[in-house]
Amino acid sequence: MVSGRFITLEGGEGVGKSTQIRALAAALAERGIEVVATREPGGSAGAEAVRTLLMEGNDDRWDARSEALLFAAARADHVARAIRPALDRGAWVLCDRFIDSSRAYQGGGGGITDADILALHSFGSLGLMPDRTFLLTVGADEAARRLAVRDAGSADRMGSKPADYQMRLNARFLEMAAAEPARWRVVGADAPADAVTATILAELTEWLP
Repeated sequence: MVSGRFITLEGGEGVGKSTQIRALAAALAERGIEVVATREPGGSAGAEAVRTLLMEGNDDRWDARSEALLFAAARADHVARAIRPALDRGAWVLCDRFIDSSRAYQGGGGGITDADILALHSFGSLGLMPDRTFLLTVGADEAARRLAVRDAGSADRMGSKPADYQMRLNARFLEMAAAEPARWRVVGADAPADAVTATILAELTEWLP
């Protein structure tokens, strides 16, 4: 039996998290592992409803505190209805963003303290943390190119945050990775997608059958 593992991918906009989630899910399934690929905000019916509130509208629709509360509510439903049940039955959960995105976006970007964000997480999601977190990084020009291809002018609220906000959140991601090296792995994602996938899989070897 392979124990359930909780793997998250983090990073700014346009780093290729969704592409890597799909590739990793396929690679793990080939090894006989049950995989649940999911995302935040979202991943359960309740969380997807909250996602609509968070992602649509103008950039100033919610302030940082309101965003933190909404993300925490969506995450609580996601954990209770999707993530924990999958882990309990031994599946691997691959999640595009989790609590660390709140720590970066509403924390580093919005000025909410890390303690307050983690307190919401402790209450709503019982403090569940990933077994391993991969921070994908790309250069600013490459990120902009990918976003232009992906969004074709239809960026959501989070993707349309101003440049100084993006700089703050990227710095916060790197701070978190440096502070907790046992959990985090920083992966340069400017390389071809299959090479990035191979790098991530190599960092999971200890848990693979």
